[in-house]
Amino acid sequence: GLFVTDVAVSPSKGEDMDSFSPDFSSYKLVVLDYNGDSWNGKMQKNFLDFVQEGGGVVIYHAADNSFPLWRAYNEICALGGWEGRNEKDGPYAYWKDGRLVKDSSDGIGGSHGEQREYVLTSRDHSHPVMKGLPHTWKHAKDELYDRMRGPANIGTLMYTAFAEPEKGGSGREEPLIFTVDYGKARIFHIMLGHAGDTLEDNPSMQCTGFQVLLLRGAEWAATGKVTQKVPADFPTDKEVSYRKAYK
Repeated sequence: GLFVTDVAVSPSKGEDMDSFSPDFSSYKLVVLDYNGDSWNGKMQKNFLDFVQEGGGVVIYHAADNSFPLWRAYNEICALGGWEGRNEKDGPYAYWKDGRLVKDSSDGIGGSHGEQREYVLTSRDHSHPVMKGLPHTWKHAKDELYDRMRGPANIGTLMYTAFAEPEKGGSGREEPLIFTVDYGKARIFHIMLGHAGDTLEDNPSMQCTGFQVLLLRGAEWAATGKVTQKVPADFPTDKEVSYRKAYK
């Protein structure tokens, strides 16, 4: 396959984190699906060394909720939510009138309305991850993160989606897939992919569009290139496409 992977599983919440110490330097890419206890100083340093030396990082869904007090991590995410985030952590960022707006208004950082299907709209097709992908496509039932805050050091804003007020959303075009400007590192941030009740009932991850974007973003973050072709079953703007045998 395209990737050879190892999985590092952290101790359960409240347990001793000193035993958890992945060797980030052995890898080209770190995919963070983490929203747990704080890392100790040594592990934070090891991760920052990896990133600052040009390592690849994928920030996946709720990983951007983690470590609200760790300034460098919030710069690596560009936007984050929950865990007490508010105006002290940076501006809101959203798409309006053809540009990315950074809004320093007071307010919470991080929310979402009810899970639903929604359409993503491309804002910049210049990036290798975006080559051949459609301008708009329909995503499966998922959370739509909104009111996210942070340093907002977004590199390429790939896709946004409108968070409808009638669904509990912000009423804004929210950044959901983007790269992050952080030194030499290649960072891909995707806010899609809330876990379903079971592996079989997991629409957001079974969505072809989610899988394709995650894989393309991961390849770019690891290598700086994207060699994968856009599949024929990629979603349209009218219809979700699923790959349910994805495990």
